[in-house]
Amino acid sequence: MSTASTFPLQLDIDSDTLASCVACGMCLPHCPTYRVTGEESASPRGRIAMMRDAAERGEADAAFVEFMDACIQCRGCETACPAGVHYGHMMEATREALASQTNYQPRLRRLAYRALGMPRLLGFGSRLLGLSQRLGLVRLLSLLGRVRPFRQLGAMTASLPRVPVRQAPLTASGDDVWLFTGCVMDAWMRDTHRAVQAVIEATGAGVALPPAGAACCGSLHLHAGLASDTRRLAQKVMAALPGEAPILIDSAGCGATMKEYGLLLGTEEARQFAGRVQDVHEWLAARVDDLPEGAGSRAQRPRIAVQDPCHLRHVQQAHLPVRTVLSRFFDVVELDDDGLCCGAGGAYSQQHPEVAGAVRERKVAAIERTGASVIASANPGCTLHLQAAGLDVRYPLEIVAEHLDGGAPA
Repeated sequence: MSTASTFPLQLDIDSDTLASCVACGMCLPHCPTYRVTGEESASPRGRIAMMRDAAERGEADAAFVEFMDACIQCRGCETACPAGVHYGHMMEATREALASQTNYQPRLRRLAYRALGMPRLLGFGSRLLGLSQRLGLVRLLSLLGRVRPFRQLGAMTASLPRVPVRQAPLTASGDDVWLFTGCVMDAWMRDTHRAVQAVIEATGAGVALPPAGAACCGSLHLHAGLASDTRRLAQKVMAALPGEAPILIDSAGCGATMKEYGLLLGTEEARQFAGRVQDVHEWLAARVDDLPEGAGSRAQRPRIAVQDPCHLRHVQQAHLPVRTVLSRFFDVVELDDDGLCCGAGGAYSQQHPEVAGAVRERKVAAIERTGASVIASANPGCTLHLQAAGLDVRYPLEIVAEHLDGGAPA
């Protein structure tokens, strides 16, 4: 590593944490970027070795940034690790150091992340994007992406979902639970919230909706190394959702971040708030008998394949309640890939479309092996990423809500 190619970098990770990885290699089969590239530096143990070297030297180079940025942060390695290494927190600290000490996150991208906490601006931008899609302007950018200099731009625009131009507002029905609606999901997938609310209400509970102050949880910012923005947004979310009512989340990524507010902020208030946060399926699993059977015969139950979002399975470890809820109405089919990542990774599929696409191919193959025609995934990013591959992927409670209304998912 030549002096000319390095730059100063101070990692705020203690030496004991960095030494916790014993390089046993148990993580390798569970790392999507290692499976795609076969490069040691694209594995969790390889990245930790690079972190350790950077911490000891007080400097890093362009290759370090490249391999840190290429991590999807699925945290599947944590589930597989026999030593209990907290890889995800090390990666978050590393990216925070890069974002605060270098130009790792350029100004334009920082502005885009900041807009997530501004619901009016985000709503306007989303409507503009939706209108551009209908006028064919986004399709033009996708075609332009076939030219080498614009290839990444083309891949990004081609994978964008069809964004709604207009959406009916949600209406609160009580105060038994909060339903956190977030930023991009509310702007692009409000019908998912609507279905989730309907299923919650089917148990007899009333649903409260957050004010504008709880517009974004900061999950995407944390993944990008903008942890200071996440802390600012976390304070706003906590202030906007007072009381003791459970806070139900229908996005695995949001739920994972909000459950770690106590660690992120280091206050008793944040720890108590995080204790109120539940994935909506966790809350429903304890009340599944309160749900009506709905239409259809139990003798001919539709088959639903379940794809576990990484932040539900590996971070929250709350993927089993999805099966509890779905199994009341459907025959649940498991994938045979041991919970491997689908490649979505929040904004990862937009910033690394080629790697994300290669990771997705493995997931699609696992889904096809089940023979199921409908797939349930409890995270908006996973849903959109897999839908772009031509699969019929839906949020689990959308399928349940349809069933309760008398529809058939198959």
